[in-house]
Amino acid sequence: MSQVITSLFETIQSRKTETNPNSYTVSLFKAGENEVLKKIGEEAIEVIIAAKGEGDERVIYEMSDLLYHCMVLLSMRDLSWSDIEEELASRFK
Repeated sequence: MSQVITSLFETIQSRKTETNPNSYTVSLFKAGENEVLKKIGEEAIEVIIAAKGEGDERVIYEMSDLLYHCMVLLSMRDLSWSDIEEELASRFK
């Protein structure tokens, strides 16, 4: 796993038990899984729109948002990025 992904996921995990009202991640955990699923849907649509009519910088930006929200969902379900890596690796054996 890349260091950036590792650090981000560790930060997301730490936010599960924090109460900082200024943390967007904390607010997502408080809002619950349905809100995160809604955000994932919104971000996926934004990736598609960016890919169809905007530049690569916008695609990267929107894809980053999508991956972040997916990582929050993984954390909510007590899954990890490593679980995703293992699944992907199993597909290439």
